[in-house]
Amino acid sequence: MAKVAFKVTLTSDPKLPFKVFNVPEEAPFSAVLKLAAEEFKAPAQTSAIITYYGEGINPSQTAGNVFRRYGSELRLMPNFWGEVTFERRAVS
Repeated sequence: MAKVAFKVTLTSDPKLPFKVFNVPEEAPFSAVLKLAAEEFKAPAQTSAIITYYGEGINPSQTAGNVFRRYGSELRLMPNFWGEVTFERRAVS
């Protein structure tokens, strides 16, 4: 069984601690999110994992798909409450 490794950095800590997780390619990415949240003592239900560049990652994929699409360096955002909305303003 092939494995992938993710380096997950905790964004809420100014020291930016990180942990490396080795998981099977077929593992659901939601399990990686839960594992990372537990390791950093963050609530998994309100946490999100984003890419190094800030893109959100849908956790309903396999770990292998996430690795191939986004790479190995990810960031954990604890206490993330959902979508970010932007307000449109008229430019005069």
